[in-house]
Parts: sequence; C-alpha cells; structure tokens
Amino acid sequence: MFDRDRWFEIYSTLRSNKLRTFMTAFGVFWGILMLIIMVGSGNGLRNSVFDGFQDFATNSAFIWTRQTTLPYKGLPRGRYWNFNNADMKALKDNIPEIGYLAPRLQPWSGNGENNVVRGIKTASYDIFGDYPAFFRIDPVTMLSGREINDIDILEKRKVAVIGNRVRDELFEKGEEPIGKYIRIRGVYFQVVGVFEPRNKNMSFGNDKEKTVFIPFTSLQVAYNMGDEVHFLAVTARNNTSVAVVEKKVMALLAERNKVAPEDEQAFGHFNLEKEFEQMNGLFNGINVLIWIVGIGTLFAGVVGVSNIMLIVVKERTKEIGIQRSIGATPWKITGQILMESVALTSFSGMIGLVLGVSILEMINYQMVSSGAEAEMFKNPGVDFNIALTALIVLIFAGLFAGFIPAQKAVSIKPVEALRAE
Repeated sequence: MFDRDRWFEIYSTLRSNKLRTFMTAFGVFWGILMLIIMVGSGNGLRNSVFDGFQDFATNSAFIWTRQTTLPYKGLPRGRYWNFNNADMKALKDNIPEIGYLAPRLQPWSGNGENNVVRGIKTASYDIFGDYPAFFRIDPVTMLSGREINDIDILEKRKVAVIGNRVRDELFEKGEEPIGKYIRIRGVYFQVVGVFEPRNKNMSFGNDKEKTVFIPFTSLQVAYNMGDEVHFLAVTARNNTSVAVVEKKVMALLAERNKVAPEDEQAFGHFNLEKEFEQMNGLFNGINVLIWIVGIGTLFAGVVGVSNIMLIVVKERTKEIGIQRSIGATPWKITGQILMESVALTSFSGMIGLVLGVSILEMINYQMVSSGAEAEMFKNPGVDFNIALTALIVLIFAGLFAGFIPAQKAVSIKPVEALRAE
C-alpha cells in the first residue's frame, strides 16, 4: 500500500489526462459537498427547533379546564368548571409517579387593559400566580434578587418577580427595582426579583419577558379568588412516561369534579414529551432522507469514476498483459486498479468534505458576528463522527468504483493482452 513507485504510477496515470481526471473527480467532489452541506443545514434546523426546548422539562404535561360536552351525574353539558386546592392535594396523595406539581393562576393576560402601575407609568402584562415548582419546570435566569419561595407561599406575601422588559418599561435605566413597589390591579406588591427567560420560544401565548409572577396563595387571597386553580403543570418521575401521569391526573380530576370519563373535550392538555418525541422522530427521518439523497448524488459520481476506470483498463490492456507475463499476480493487478480508484475518489471527496465544512463554518461565523437571531437556523455544522462517516463512505465508494474495472483487468489473458493495439 505504501509502495512509492506504485503511488507515483497512480499520479502519472491521473495526470496524463487532466481534463478527464478533473471531470471524473468533480462528480465525487460535488456529491460529498452536497452531502455535508445538507447534513450541516439539517443540523442547523434541528438545533434551532430543539433550542426551543432548552432547559424546559421535556417530561412535562400541562392541563387546564374547558366547557363540558356531556351531562354527568345530574349536571348538564356546557358546564364551566375549575380545579381547586383540594384537587392538587389529592393528586399529590394518590399519584406517586408525579415529580413536580405546579398549579397556576392566570386571572389577567397582557392583551387587555393596563393592569400594572408604578408612579405615572402604566402597562399591560401577563400576571401569574405560581408555586416555586413551576420554576423547576420552566427555569429562568435571575438577573437580580430571587425567585418565589416556599415561605412566600406559606405566608401569602405580597411580593413579585418581574421580567426584564417589565423592569425596562416601569423603571428608569440603571434604577434598581429590588425593594420597590408596583401596583397590580389596585394591590401593591414588592419587587423581589428580576428574571430573564432561558427559553423564549416555549410559551403559552405570552411574552415571557413581559410577565409578572406573584405567589399563588397571595393571588388567591388578594383578589378573593377562593380556592380556584386555572391551570396545572406536572412532570413525571424518572423511568415513568409523562403520558401515564397525564392520563391518571385527568382521570382523578374528572372523578373529583363530576366530569364524564369519556368527555375528552372537558380538558385542555399539552404533552411536551410527546411533542419532543415527534420532533425527534421527524428530524431523524429528515436526517435519513438527507443521507439517502446525498449518497445517491455521491453514487452518481462513483458510477462516473467506475466508467472512467473501465476506459483506463482498456487503454492499458497491453501494459497489464506485460505485467502478467513477467509474473504479476492477479491480486497485484486488482490492487493497482482499486488503489487508483480509491485515490481518485478519496482525494476529490476530501476536497468536497473540507470545502463543505468550511462553508458551514463561514455561515455560522457570519451569523454569530452579525448578531442576527435566526429563529429557524442555528449553529449549522457537522461533528467529527459525521466527517468520519463521510470519509468511510468515500473509501467504500472508491472500492466499489474500482471493483468492476479490477475484475475486468484480471480477466484479461496475457497473450491476448500482448496482441492488443
């Protein structure tokens, strides 16, 4: 394999017809270039979509109430209903598979009238009453201060944790909001924290940066909401599917609130684990399709290499006959043809591989340096394993391209070869 004379002979053969060598190599070069760019672009799209799940607990489900559609136990259809505090305790006591349980209140959204006041500034924000567990499901980055804690819940403290855009709009630039008061629907709350969402894409119709969190119990008491619960988030313990937990939660809540077991429309629910798996399956399918198309394109180039090698074998029939007549073994002839084929495909393919990676890195660099936030494309590129796989594909492609010409070469009888013109 490391015979210097053999490699020099391969170089001379390929150099003897530069145009033919170039056109043959271009097919392989283009095939591997397209494969790398498609794989890298697919990774960029995948990274962007899965960035939407970043830090979010993917083993979570979200459940809320809707109007009933079936009569049940003397209650009419079309009934509006809500969860309550006792339902939350029942879920904890009866469903051991639950990891985190986070009830939530959302009495006002940020799409209506102004609901938050500070001094002469007023604005409309999403107001949520939450337990600390919700921050374990959808984590945030605290820019200053702290999150809601268990003591806030127990003592029903009138404290608020505000989003970074709430801070920017209600407070002067450089002003420290911690310890200051804001008025929410006529009730004063002390700001104890400012946060920035880690995940801005995963939301339920609200702008997370323009959100105010207050303790769940404080919201119930301050606004006379009784024991209502508008919404709950739940996660599953390790080795348990959240789909199982979701089903048990809805069954128990339906039983406790006299909702017909078959009334599927009485609940709104969203299973993030299911969505995550569907997305993962979709991108796995896209990745397989990319490899099929890329290898198909590469195969077209390999066929071209194989055809040219057949021509090369025909042109060198007399030379092969001389080699055979002076004692060259069939394996030596086969090895020579295979090495020429592998050298041609590997060299041209490596150029395509390097150029493809360079193009992806250049695109990524331009995106990062420009500061552009591309929601549908992020960090395109290929990792070492993909590059190694592409290299292995190239070697096998070269062996495949040279196999038929090599068989043709060793089938030539020395006497007939010496007679060839």
